[in-house]
Amino acid sequence: MADNEDRHYQGGEAHDPLVDETEDAREARSAAARLFDIRRVIGGLFVVYGLIVGLMGLFDSSAEIDKAQGVRINLWAGAVMLVFGLLMLLWQRLSPTEAPEPGPDES
Repeated sequence: MADNEDRHYQGGEAHDPLVDETEDAREARSAAARLFDIRRVIGGLFVVYGLIVGLMGLFDSSAEIDKAQGVRINLWAGAVMLVFGLLMLLWQRLSPTEAPEPGPDES
């Protein structure tokens, strides 16, 4: 009889609060897995460094361009780093990480 007291009825169906706790724990694991996804870290760093190096390439002096045999190497390297970082972030967005299932000792 005590088991029936713990259940709430919503929409004509029995609702168990323990199920809510389990679902909340699963959502918390999933959020933590997405937060620490290595693709997000790598993508974010490459975007930041790409912007910095690309901006440096926009304001290169003629002496720096002559050193690189006429190529604006900082601008090109920054653009490549920016594109790579954006691709990593896009990959993480299109294919999100699933949280690992808890083991038998992690109830």
